[in-house]
Amino acid sequence: MWRSKMEPYLTTSRGILFCDDCLNVLSLIKDNSIDCVFADPPFNLGKDYKNNYNDNLSDKTYYSWCFEWLSECHRVLKPGGALFVYAIPAIAIRFGAFLSDIMTFRHWIALSMKGTYIRGNKLYPAHYALLYYTKGEPKTFNRLRTPIPKCRHCDKEIKDYGGHRSKLNPKGLNLTDFWDDTSPNRHKKYKVRPGVNELKLMIPERAILISTEEDDIVFDPFGGGGSTYQAAEKNDRLWVGSELYDCAHINKRLREALPISVGLQPDKNIVKIFKDGLY
Repeated sequence: MWRSKMEPYLTTSRGILFCDDCLNVLSLIKDNSIDCVFADPPFNLGKDYKNNYNDNLSDKTYYSWCFEWLSECHRVLKPGGALFVYAIPAIAIRFGAFLSDIMTFRHWIALSMKGTYIRGNKLYPAHYALLYYTKGEPKTFNRLRTPIPKCRHCDKEIKDYGGHRSKLNPKGLNLTDFWDDTSPNRHKKYKVRPGVNELKLMIPERAILISTEEDDIVFDPFGGGGSTYQAAEKNDRLWVGSELYDCAHINKRLREALPISVGLQPDKNIVKIFKDGLY
């Protein structure tokens, strides 16, 4: 039985979701207990999420808050654990400057956007950033492969690979730090779930597969559409999450995707990460 004032909103056999502020949830978690954090925070662009969230803070307030939850994520990560943060470049560069003082930089992964619309006197922003840091040297790094890309018209391979096609691994190409197959959904003025503002399952899934093994624990402080939790459960990882506004949507998603798992008692190894007396 949960003994904290903060009751879980939802449990599965492999995860726990809290309908609460991520800083409150992080305060419950022991030091050095999480294997991977995947975070897709709000970008403070003045968007109307239609849920009373204030997305128009001063820069000082916004970054002070961000550096607080980033510090907490660093605290709860195990030595060698991984942190992935999804953001637009203007924010990612600020996050990177902060994180580089306390963590080990691994990659700035660029996720391509489609389109070349005019953007005032600026170049069109054609990618999102996925920052990848670890708490010291990575304890886990799995090499992933992607299918060899083919032309959608003729179904032939797009590249000739310098005449060395025969030497490519039959399992596919090594994953690089440029992802052009994820098509992140563009922001809209009004954000209402279910809708476009959810990361494709592929994005958190790749982060999880790169940096964890089965039964490792993944934490996502901004649950959003719930893709991280579905990806974790799909790949036999354990997970903990927090979300202030869209828990009902996450509940619906997980009940549809994981009907057998939702509502069960969480794995005992998840319970162990919480401070004494909370469960």
